[in-house]
This record gives sequence, structure tokens and C-alpha cells, in this order.
Amino acid sequence: MPFDYLRDPAAISALSFAKVRAEANLGRFEPAMQPVAARIVHACGMPDIADDLRYTPGIAEAARAALSAGAAIITDGRMTAHGIATARLPAANAVVCAIDDPRTAAIAAELGTTRAAAAVELWDTAGSVIAIGNAPTALFRLLEKLAAGGAAPAAVIAFPVGFVGAAESRAALTTAAAGVPYLTLTGRRGGSAMAAAAVNAIAAPVAK
Repeated sequence: MPFDYLRDPAAISALSFAKVRAEANLGRFEPAMQPVAARIVHACGMPDIADDLRYTPGIAEAARAALSAGAAIITDGRMTAHGIATARLPAANAVVCAIDDPRTAAIAAELGTTRAAAAVELWDTAGSVIAIGNAPTALFRLLEKLAAGGAAPAAVIAFPVGFVGAAESRAALTTAAAGVPYLTLTGRRGGSAMAAAAVNAIAAPVAK
């Protein structure tokens, strides 16, 4: 017996975002951030995640302007990179992930750290949009480089996930990344889907 379920893609999308608007506290965000927050909620199915989002005012506009000017998107892992809708990027922006660069494993061994953190050594952060969806160590290493005078990115979207270092690295971002626009989340929750959803919403805002 066939199941009774909604099949039309446009109807599914419209109903999904209607439920997001009804169930998530989007009113706490500035106008440019509301569609970004909605897309993040949609990506994880957790309306309460909106209450845990933290950001610097103007990050959506700053990141969008950087992408429109051709900035690269740098990710900490393949899952985040693959979640970015490249067809919707405004300037055929490069999506860079150095986790599989042949140099990364050697750097990790030399420094005694994760490959995700080692890959940060290869990032050209100047004016880029950074999306971290997996590794707290990558975010910590990025913050260390910025504190040491490394080139500032246009924006940092940080949703590293897990039980070790995720909450701590994001808390460090909110206190240590002076002058760098950021979007992040308190607590342990996060992941590549949310990081990619935030990039997609910033790159190609869609009224829902």
C-alpha cells in the first residue's frame, strides 16, 4: 500500500521553512541573519538551535561581500566542502580543503596534532571565508595563527562538533577573534551540514 506523503519539492520546501519560522526564535536575529539562521535550523531539524547561535553584527553582509568579490571558501573537511552548493556561489569561488594535501600528514606528525589542525598551516586566510564543520583543533589552530599576526579572514563560520574541544574552541572564538566577523554556536552541537548550510544561505539568500 502506498504511503501518504508530500511529494512536490516546492511544497516540501515551503512547508519546511514555514515550520522553521513557526518553531524557531528567528526574531532575535538582525534581518540579514534571519535566513541564515533559518537554513541552519532546516539543516539539523532542531528549532532550539537558533537560541544557541552567536554572531557578530554584520557578518552575513561581510561574508557575502567577500564572496561576491571572489574570496575563497576554506573548509576543515571534505564533508563541509561537499555540502557547499558551488553552483550558487556568486563568483565561481574556489572551495579549498587541505585535509588530503600530501603535506598535511607530514605536518601533523611533526607537530603532534590532528590532520585538520595541520591543514590550517596551509590555509591562505587573507580575506577568505572560513567554514569549520568538524574539527575543534582546526578552529583552535586558526585562532592561534590569528593571535600570532596571521592574515585575517573576511569571516569565520565555526560549527566544530563533539565532546572534546567543540564548546571550548567556539567560546575561544567569541573572545579571541577580535575584529574578525564570526558565526558560531554554543555547546557541543554542530557539524558539517550546519556549516555548509550557513555558507549556502550567505552566498545565495533565498526568501522563504
